[in-house]
Amino acid sequence: MTSRNLAARRAQRWAIVGGAILLTGILAIIIVAISNQPSPAPTETAKSSPSSTPAPADPTDAVVDAGAEEAGWRGEPITTDAELYAAAALEAAATFDTTRASRDEWLAYLDSWFTPDTRYKSAADQQAEIEAAQLELRQGVVLPEQEWDSLAAENGRVVANAGRVVTGLVTDDVSGDMAIATADVVLAFTRRDGDGRESSFEESVRVSVQVLCGAGSVPTPDSAQQAGDCKVVRYFTEPVEP
Repeated sequence: MTSRNLAARRAQRWAIVGGAILLTGILAIIIVAISNQPSPAPTETAKSSPSSTPAPADPTDAVVDAGAEEAGWRGEPITTDAELYAAAALEAAATFDTTRASRDEWLAYLDSWFTPDTRYKSAADQQAEIEAAQLELRQGVVLPEQEWDSLAAENGRVVANAGRVVTGLVTDDVSGDMAIATADVVLAFTRRDGDGRESSFEESVRVSVQVLCGAGSVPTPDSAQQAGDCKVVRYFTEPVEP
């Protein structure tokens, strides 16, 4: 990329982040409105229910951190399959259990999914871009801290399940190793009252993520991942249709 293109892209990225902050404020207003509606009648269930608990992973499926699911998170698959990986990445951005790990721990875990954007050639530019992408994740993609705290007060958890993934090309990616993946994701929210009774509801969102599956990807340190395995470049605050 030319320095002019880099500067333009950098300005565009921070404009997106600024817009994400505004979007977060709007989302907060919507969430407050939703929270004021009558709660669904709680249904008494066992400690976990099929619709709100992550399905156990196939023992043959390799993941970066075997302890992720124990923390209530979506495990990061070790794969070169862009669609499979993107589905997991979209689920990871909304799957957590407030009784097993803190929000900061969850966000630090999500940071480990990222790899530098190889369209930027200098190490300084790549670092700046990855930091901007992680900020964008926090400010415009994941559940806001206030809503996390509200869910945590009721021992809540969320499990995300991605539907069919569609992919498209990434601008200026001469390697052909990047893809933007978009899917409908169903979020299953579960809360538990003081008597241990659980109530659940679902929401559907359409979201996008940019992934890199090629020689330029940087594996998570001290893991079985290798260069070439898929990693996240960035999440988007709005769906990007191919």
